[in-house]
Amino acid sequence: MAEIVVKPTSKYQLNRRLVLSVGLAFIFSVFLALPATALAASLYFSPSAGAYEVGKTFSVSVYVSSADQAMNAASGAISFPKDKLEITALSKSGSIFSLWVQEPVFSNSTGVINFEGIVLNPGFSGSGGKIMTINFKVKAAGQAGLNFSSGSILANDGAGTNILKSLGSASYKLSAAASPGTPVGQVTEAKPAVAGEVPAPAAPPAIAGVPAAPQILSSTHPDPNAWYNNNNPKFTWKVPAGITTVRVLYDKYPVSNPTVVYQPPISGKDLVGLSDGTYYFHAQFRNAKGWGAVSHFRFQIDTVPPVAFTVKFPSQQNTNDPRPVVLFDTTDELSGIDYYEIKAGDGQAFKVTPGEIVGSNPYVLPVQKPGQHSIIVKAVDKAGNSATASEIFSVTALDAPVLDYYPNDLTEGDVLKVPGKTYPESNVTIFVRDELGLVSSDTIISNSQGNFTMIWSKRLLVGTYSLWAQVTNVDGAKSAITTPSTFVVRQPVLDKIANLVLNYLSVFMLLVFFILGLIFFAWYGWHKFLLLKKKIKKEAKGVEKDFLDIFDHLQQDIEQQIRLIEKAKNRRELTTEEKRIITILRRDLAVAKKVLSEEMKNIATK
Repeated sequence: MAEIVVKPTSKYQLNRRLVLSVGLAFIFSVFLALPATALAASLYFSPSAGAYEVGKTFSVSVYVSSADQAMNAASGAISFPKDKLEITALSKSGSIFSLWVQEPVFSNSTGVINFEGIVLNPGFSGSGGKIMTINFKVKAAGQAGLNFSSGSILANDGAGTNILKSLGSASYKLSAAASPGTPVGQVTEAKPAVAGEVPAPAAPPAIAGVPAAPQILSSTHPDPNAWYNNNNPKFTWKVPAGITTVRVLYDKYPVSNPTVVYQPPISGKDLVGLSDGTYYFHAQFRNAKGWGAVSHFRFQIDTVPPVAFTVKFPSQQNTNDPRPVVLFDTTDELSGIDYYEIKAGDGQAFKVTPGEIVGSNPYVLPVQKPGQHSIIVKAVDKAGNSATASEIFSVTALDAPVLDYYPNDLTEGDVLKVPGKTYPESNVTIFVRDELGLVSSDTIISNSQGNFTMIWSKRLLVGTYSLWAQVTNVDGAKSAITTPSTFVVRQPVLDKIANLVLNYLSVFMLLVFFILGLIFFAWYGWHKFLLLKKKIKKEAKGVEKDFLDIFDHLQQDIEQQIRLIEKAKNRRELTTEEKRIITILRRDLAVAKKVLSEEMKNIATK
């Protein structure tokens, strides 16, 4: 066994322990002297538990509780399992936050939600301050947990003390999609356990062979989580073979046993004239084996429009601010406000969410032109009901800038300078229109005293122009335009003389070229004529020779024929016809010879 040796404590070690003891005692006494701070605030989810099917959606709200002390700001980062849940929307409707330092944002790829908001003075105190609502869609079966990875709650004490005490969590059971025997349309929300509550008895085991629960559909109210302004809902279901009886019921309870019996079975039911609210439609089949499972289908009706409201201008309805500030806000008892549709002046109508419209934080309209305008605000609830308010407002134009003297007669190439005075550090736009109506513009910023000098950067050609100016201040407000002035840009004198000389010279040169052209074409034509005449003479000689050769052959043939006929005269007396032929041939031959000779002479002399 190893020996244990206890060494005496050194003087250095004793002094060290003494210093530590005194230091700890001092820190403990300081801590006790500090004022106690109430750390009684928390962030939590509701509902914190529940069971949902794959493919279905459900909503979870984020709340803040600060019962002991008023708070004015809160922030948090929430994590969720990205493989099992997917966020479809974040809603700020009903939030206690009036300002958002960071709008609620989420990422389905990383499974994170971030938010940071402010409650204006005097802050919020209570146990159920709604921050936002998260809409989830179930992607896969399993257990899904929501947790705050970080968070803070700041007290409304002027120092921003963090009074966060606890960060809540939530856990949800996610199951595979319902089988054909599972009730369709049932909306189930698990309730948190209450101390002393006796759990409900388990349902009796299903009887083999009984029908599955009806698959209820609605053409008028298809989404169990949505609101509709139709109070005449219709429901249908398919009746399988072997069903002998159907019983149905509608009431305001999520789970009820139907009591109204239809035999033979019906395949649908129309309800008429229901009052507003949330209802459940229940249906059940029966066959030879007995009654089957019950389906529960939730539907919601809201036919009442939002509460009437007015549009107010907190400053005044006549202003020179091009972005007037307006106040409008209303509520809807059942479905809640979905959005506001705003149309101001000549602009297109646009939508804003209730979170962007807060009574204590006026809404700033888009930039409006000077003049009288109307604003129409339509509040639409989640069932499609609407209430409309309107008002008239005017935007007064700023004073037009004052333009100092500038030349109204310029020479091409001169620089146009436009000095003037207007509001300090404002945009001054100079407009110039030419004779064709084309308008150009240039902008300059006035100095701190409102003075400016515009040097026109574009080239001004010869012509007559109109000029005017307009100012736009830093808020976007525009002024009236100045009275248009006219100025002329003339051509320089030397350019005029040069142009005149060039014009006359160009006319003279054109005339010279024209005369030379005529001479050339006349010579060219005569030359061509002589060549043609020479060619014709040459060709005529060839033709004459050809004709003479042909005529000689023809003459020889005719004379030969005449000799043959005369040769017969030695044997017999020629007939009258033969004598006549000889006479005609000789006469025609003489005439042809004479005509051909004259024509050849005519061709040769041409």
